[in-house]
Amino acid sequence: MTNERAAFGGMLEQLVDLGAIEFRPEPLDAIVERRLKAIWTTRTCPNCDADALHALDGSARIWCGRCDWKTTYTRGTPFYDSELAPGEFLVAFVLYADSLLSINQIAPLLDRAYKTVFEAISNVETAFARGFPTVWERIEHTIVGPTQVDETQRVCSGFKGQNPPRDGLSRGGSPGPGRARWTGEQGDEMTLVAACRDVLRVISAEEGSKYDENLGPVIEEAGDLSQPLGEIWTDELPAYQQMEQEHRTVVHDDEYVSDEGVHTNQVECLWSLVQPWLAKFRGLSKRGLEQAARTFGFLRSLNLVQAPIHSLIDCVAVNVFR
Repeated sequence: MTNERAAFGGMLEQLVDLGAIEFRPEPLDAIVERRLKAIWTTRTCPNCDADALHALDGSARIWCGRCDWKTTYTRGTPFYDSELAPGEFLVAFVLYADSLLSINQIAPLLDRAYKTVFEAISNVETAFARGFPTVWERIEHTIVGPTQVDETQRVCSGFKGQNPPRDGLSRGGSPGPGRARWTGEQGDEMTLVAACRDVLRVISAEEGSKYDENLGPVIEEAGDLSQPLGEIWTDELPAYQQMEQEHRTVVHDDEYVSDEGVHTNQVECLWSLVQPWLAKFRGLSKRGLEQAARTFGFLRSLNLVQAPIHSLIDCVAVNVFR
C-alpha cells in the first residue's frame, strides 16, 4: 500500500514535469478574491461600525467610506502575508486532505519547499476545522436516518514533532533500515470516535473510552450540527449505557446487522477510508491525530453534500465572518 501511494505520487510528479498535467492556481486565486471581498462588504467597519466597507476589482484593499480605515482582503485568513498564493493553498490542502499523497509528494508538484507547504497546510487545516460548523449550518442539505456511533483504537507517536527528535531505538522502533516506527506504550493508544448522521461525519481522537469525556462529546457535536439528533445506534461497548438518549445496540461478536436492521455500517465504511489515509503520515502525535481525524470527517461531509469549492474557502475564511 505504501509503495503504491509513493508510486502514484511519483507518477503524478512525472506527468507535471512532462507538462501533461499543470496545476494552475490563478482561477482559484480569482475565486478566493471574489469570495473574500464579498464577505468583507457585508460586514461593518471594525473601526467605526459603519456599513460602508468597499472593495474594487483590481485592488487588494478593503476600505471604509466613512473613516477611511483600510486593510487587505486576505486579512484574518491563512492567505494573509504568505509566500503562497491562495490558489496554491487550496490545491495543496485538497491534495493533502482528499488523497493519499503525503506532503513530501505534494511539495514538488507545486515546486515549493516542504516547509512552506507544510506550514501552509497546517494553517489552512486549523482554520478549516474551526470554520466548518459556521459554514455547515448555512449549507442547504437534508439529514435523515439514525446516528451511528462507533470507536476504534489507534496507536500514535508519543514523540512525533518533538525537538530534538528521539532516535529510532529509544522510540521503540525497528533497528532495521528505513524509517523507524513508534510501537507505542501505555497512554499512547488513542480512541477514534465517529458519529455518522446521513451525510455528516464527525470524528474525534481521544485518550480513553469513557462516555462523558470521550464518546459523548462526539455525539453531542453531531447533534449540534444536525438537529434533531434522531435515533442512535451503537455497538456493545459498556460506556454507551451511560448516555441519556435512547439508543439501539448491535453486538458485533454475534453479528454486524441485528434482526431489527440495526448496524454501524456507515462508520465501519468510514474506518476503511480513514485508516489508509492516516497511514500516509507514518505516525501522528496525539494533537496531530485529533486534527487529522476532524479534517477528514469534515471534508468528507462537504464531499457528500457536493458542496462547491467556495464552501471550502468560507470554512478557511471563518475569521472574516466574525
